[in-house]
Amino acid sequence: MRRPGRHRTPLRPSLRTADLRLGERLLAGVVAFGVAAVPVALLLVLIEANWPPLQWLDAGTAGHLHASVRDRPGVLAVLRVLSDGVWDPLTMRLLIAATVGWLLWRRAWRLAVWAAATVTASGLTGLAVKVTVARARPALPDPVAHAPGFSFPSGHAMTAATCWAVLLLVFAPVLGRRWLPAARTAAVISVLGVGCTRIALGVHWVSDVLAGWLLGLALVAATAWAFEGWRRDTGRSVPPPLTEGLEPELARHGPAEPEATGGR
Repeated sequence: MRRPGRHRTPLRPSLRTADLRLGERLLAGVVAFGVAAVPVALLLVLIEANWPPLQWLDAGTAGHLHASVRDRPGVLAVLRVLSDGVWDPLTMRLLIAATVGWLLWRRAWRLAVWAAATVTASGLTGLAVKVTVARARPALPDPVAHAPGFSFPSGHAMTAATCWAVLLLVFAPVLGRRWLPAARTAAVISVLGVGCTRIALGVHWVSDVLAGWLLGLALVAATAWAFEGWRRDTGRSVPPPLTEGLEPELARHGPAEPEATGGR
């Protein structure tokens, strides 16, 4: 006679299949991201063609912002703290790493994989584009900051857009309608702020920052589409991600994903 509680029902085959398809969808999402990045490709074409309006925007904005902070040591100190500390890509990635750890603790395995994969893909994509384009950084008179590597796209801007979008999609169900507007405001201020600081410090052009924002948001949109496809495959609801997040079960106390039991 089988003792109760000693036998664990295996996962449904459909759930195993959905998990495999999640990996395939994430890969397809990265491919779709390449298509979604068409505006960035167009921006790059305009840069290479030395399109006068874009040159004016780049040079004019960079020169104006740089001149406005160059002789203000206090402002420069704040910008450096924000750019190299608060909004530094390493800081943002550590925040995502902590989020992934929290998701694993909540047993939201697949959402943890999604968050880690999205941010990792963002970093690798940004690096690949930088090396491929090899655009020189601004050379302004009386520089107040220096940065290694190439300029296009802005790694700070791309990381900020990616990480803040991931955080909002993960924590939306936990924050609820009461705190979600404040979180969105903080995200917008941070994403816009990091772009402004990089331009004001003279280490990026406006077009570098725009490309970083577009690439980061396009990548998150593509991988979020892949995650929503997994939820459909497993019969889960797909709520509006901007208001309820990618996994609304996180709003509950206890595990976000109860273990599947076959066929009851």
